[in-house]
Amino acid sequence: QVQLKESGGGLVQAGGSLRLSCAASGRTFGSYTMGWFRQAPGKEREFVARIRWSGGVTDYADSVKGRFTISRDNAENTVYLQMNSLKPEDTAVYYCVLGSHGYYTPDTYAYWGQGTQVTVSS
Repeated sequence: QVQLKESGGGLVQAGGSLRLSCAASGRTFGSYTMGWFRQAPGKEREFVARIRWSGGVTDYADSVKGRFTISRDNAENTVYLQMNSLKPEDTAVYYCVLGSHGYYTPDTYAYWGQGTQVTVSS
């Protein structure tokens, strides 16, 4: 079993920055993908970014490309999401995810964190 613990959400003004962290524990071994999804009120859950643990290949949604950066710390089994130039439309609950072959849809990730709220004021 895998546990994911997120931290770092909060309230920030438009144009500001936040960094989310997600620590993975439990049976994390082999090659897998970690990433972030988000869900705004009244909207579907959407892909934000992902990183392949082996090799560190990254991928981003078009809406965050150039503003958000996903990275990992192998030793700490932790993934980060650095969010810069935040916009009010980035307001959502952000979820950390882990899957053996995670892609762009929620059903490709078996493990989810509890979510952390990010609110961007205008």
